[in-house]
Amino acid sequence: MAPEETADAARLLWSFERRFLAARALRSFPWQSLEEKLRDSSGSELLLDILQKTVHHPLCMRHPPPVKYARSFLSELIRKHEAVHTEPLDELYEALAKVLTAEESTRCHRSYLLPSGDAVTLAESLAIISHGTTGLVTWNAALYLAEWALEHPAAFAHRTVLELGSGAGLTGLAICKTCRPRAFVFSDCHSLVLEQLRGNILLNGFSLEPSVSTPSEPPGHDTPQAESPRVTVARLDWDVVTVPQLAALQPDIVIAAGIAQLRPLGPWVLEEPLPVTRGSHRRCAVLPGNSPLPGRGTAEALCVPEGPAGS
Repeated sequence: MAPEETADAARLLWSFERRFLAARALRSFPWQSLEEKLRDSSGSELLLDILQKTVHHPLCMRHPPPVKYARSFLSELIRKHEAVHTEPLDELYEALAKVLTAEESTRCHRSYLLPSGDAVTLAESLAIISHGTTGLVTWNAALYLAEWALEHPAAFAHRTVLELGSGAGLTGLAICKTCRPRAFVFSDCHSLVLEQLRGNILLNGFSLEPSVSTPSEPPGHDTPQAESPRVTVARLDWDVVTVPQLAALQPDIVIAAGIAQLRPLGPWVLEEPLPVTRGSHRRCAVLPGNSPLPGRGTAEALCVPEGPAGS
């Protein structure tokens, strides 16, 4: 295979891998590119490689996506193969047979690959609304705020970060794994969301400090050079959170994703007022304290589409 073809195949595999592990919508996969590759090749190596990067991936084996999702993915993969090749590929049917016998669950996992080679793996609900809350699933706003954070690690390095409405924990865990914060305070208000959040933090290899609501000692200020941030979980409702509650936590930066509204919070303010909802878009907010964000003035607001991350 020529170097250019090898590079194209690698990009295709990477695209399938990251989409499948995060359980992204099947329509987002590069199916047309796959069909073109299959037509140009008489072998089955590419499909076998895709299996290794998806349903046979170590992350998928330990923390599988929804059974229905894996079944639909494999069915589509088989259709693409059959449209081009007449000989069946046993490995595809064996993988599908295994999924067909798997037990359905109301819970699933999503894994998000980071540029560092690490991953954030989340356990979450299959239902968008469950137990009266939307916080048991990952929303697109959290994904886009996490991507912004990965592009601006200096905004969080050696700082204490408070996240309002952490939900399943994607944004905060991505920051903790890549941006070297001094301390990170995850927060939410629903008891089941907090329980799931604590589980996801532990799942990703972090230790939890005692949970806080208004700590007597600010988190993380005694270990500014720690390799791993001090991580705590606080019960806070971003809809009614007060400046004294935030001041007790002494964050350098307050962040929020998928927020419907956010009142001015003392020194943690945006140049543009919140709430802001423009059509089908919602704001992610990065609210620094007294120090500006590197290269970004005093604040940054991102317009991102609403909806669960798998949509």
